[in-house]
Amino acid sequence: MQYYKKMVGSRVYLSPIDDSEVESYLKWMNDEAVAIPFGQYSRVVSSREDLKWIYEPPKDMQRYAIVLLDGDVLIGNISLHNIDHLHRNAFIGIFIGEEQQRGQGLGAEAIRLILQYGFKTLNLHNIMLTVHADNDAGIACYKNVGFREVGRLPEWTFKDGKYVDKLYMSIMEHEFESGSATPAPMNV
Repeated sequence: MQYYKKMVGSRVYLSPIDDSEVESYLKWMNDEAVAIPFGQYSRVVSSREDLKWIYEPPKDMQRYAIVLLDGDVLIGNISLHNIDHLHRNAFIGIFIGEEQQRGQGLGAEAIRLILQYGFKTLNLHNIMLTVHADNDAGIACYKNVGFREVGRLPEWTFKDGKYVDKLYMSIMEHEFESGSATPAPMNV
């Protein structure tokens, strides 16, 4: 596989996606822990065609492989999507596909890299994400990076026989630059 160090951190870097990664993505999109938050678990994902959303992103999306610096090992994926240059905002999507790499702060590092890129290179002002309210590890990671909850859609997702709220979280350019996670009032 061929990776390019577009954004480099201390343990991971973000690279454009390599077309030869299909097997890893097929494995991850059939892993309940990865696929449920992406709404992919109820779908049959068995070919590159089923992964078109990864390999052929729309014009308002930039998608990157998350790769370990040590050994150039693919561990996940991160994207900026719904990029709106007029209003200077976007959403982040992320997953760490390799189970043994979860919970080590690698996702937080990847998020910091893409926030730096979004705010400094793309000139964005506000970056948001959505997360299921029962994803305690994800929420803790996002708060650690500086995101704050700005909205909630009650009983939005049905999983494991029950409804789960969908949370909206946001970080603004000045909050990221200052390292501040001070909540600002917001009407949602």
